[in-house]
Amino acid sequence: MAYYKGAASEGGRAAQLMKRRELAQQEVEFRKKKIEEDLKVSNIEHKFAAHYDAVEQQLKSSTIGLVTLDEMKAKQEDIVREREKKLAQKKEEKDKEKLKALEAKMAEKDRQRRQIKALSFAPDDENEEDDDGEEGDDGKGNDSADSSGREDLKPPKRSWRDQVPSGVKKIRKNPDVDTSFLPDREREEDDNRLREELRQEWAMKQATLKDQEITITFSYWDGSGHRKSVAMKKGNSIYQFLQKCLEMLRKEFQRAEDRDG
Repeated sequence: MAYYKGAASEGGRAAQLMKRRELAQQEVEFRKKKIEEDLKVSNIEHKFAAHYDAVEQQLKSSTIGLVTLDEMKAKQEDIVREREKKLAQKKEEKDKEKLKALEAKMAEKDRQRRQIKALSFAPDDENEEDDDGEEGDDGKGNDSADSSGREDLKPPKRSWRDQVPSGVKKIRKNPDVDTSFLPDREREEDDNRLREELRQEWAMKQATLKDQEITITFSYWDGSGHRKSVAMKKGNSIYQFLQKCLEMLRKEFQRAEDRDG
């Protein structure tokens, strides 16, 4: 007597497929643990997890139908190799970007250093110092030839620092170099003085403008429409305008009451 064995065979195939998937999953976990042990990186476990999760997801999406265990292992190795290659390329690109940024930063620092070194401080004073030194040497020779009495008659020699007037600045900036980034007391004083002049000018204009008179027309209703005009200054407030209107209307109503009485 024949029996239908289709359901049992399908169940066996499903069990084999599940077993293969479990073996593949164990293989993935084994490779993950092996890489973690080799690299000994405990602070980036999430990166490896994300890496192998992506590998597993790609493996599932690329595997269609029933495949053998060897085929699945081969495909898994290809996917892992390709993934690691992409990660290595990304890391290399990031390292190159960091190196370029570091080189640009160092170049900017070198440029600023050269720009600061290019500043010349009191070149004329240095030349004067050299000239005074040469004259001092010549003077020594002449003094040795003169008598001691003449040496007593000579006035004491002063250094070039004593000969420079107190009003003359000893340190100057090179006009051929951009020194706008350096602090400058004179420039700051000029800017503050200009700001104060502009503030005073603006305050005077505002005071003149507020002192101008204008005519404002207003209307009120007491059974019929009435229009009145009142002269005000531009600087007056709304409260002052209402007070003046009220005073004008109070006088008119007072005259009306006197007339009716």
